[in-house]
Amino acid sequence: MSIRFMKLSKFIFIIFLSLFGCKQKEIEKVDELRFEKNVLKNVFVEIVDSIYMDRRIILPPPPTRFNSETNRVDTTGHHAELKEYWRYRDSIKNDKTRILLGVYADVEKISSFETEMIDRQINISAYTYDISKETDSYKFNLKAFENNKKFNFQNTLKYPHEKNWNLNDTSNLRFPVGTISVSRIQFNKTKTRGILSAGASCGGGRCGRGFIIIIENKSGKWKIAEVIPTWES
Repeated sequence: MSIRFMKLSKFIFIIFLSLFGCKQKEIEKVDELRFEKNVLKNVFVEIVDSIYMDRRIILPPPPTRFNSETNRVDTTGHHAELKEYWRYRDSIKNDKTRILLGVYADVEKISSFETEMIDRQINISAYTYDISKETDSYKFNLKAFENNKKFNFQNTLKYPHEKNWNLNDTSNLRFPVGTISVSRIQFNKTKTRGILSAGASCGGGRCGRGFIIIIENKSGKWKIAEVIPTWES
């Protein structure tokens, strides 16, 4: 066997190993993403139920009025206003119509602001930081939740930008009563716990809140372990 042939064979073998290694990494990346998507699907409704905002009932009870002439609180008619407020609020809560929520389907990395918030709140040294999640995003498939009895999830792209929603519309039919967004998940090394960020709004830029969500696998089921508020507007 000539030296040239041996060198060529070695070169081909190295190329083969390199290509095999790249292919293996691609397969592992696909499997990792499939795992992450499945985890998010398992905890999504629980997350939404914990943080969603409904603009129909977001306003506080009507306050009493101050009469500057008498320099006293004027409670005239306040009892009736409170009664109507709680009647309306209860009617919304007791309504069995599915709650229409807009979902931002782009699942992206946890923002740098939220990463800072996480660092202040918990020790993240046990969580593996996957740098690919800085650039890789994916579309969240809402089809799995079509038959959810409480929520009617719809992609926000079906509607005008939420800043243009008619916030006085309380029909729960024309526009969502709020929006939800979630980030990609960072897992610990054993993939028994994970961290993600989530946001909720009542549309129109009127109000919004942000959260860090810690999830964990207990007895084979992914559940929320902790919800940590990070911002409110």
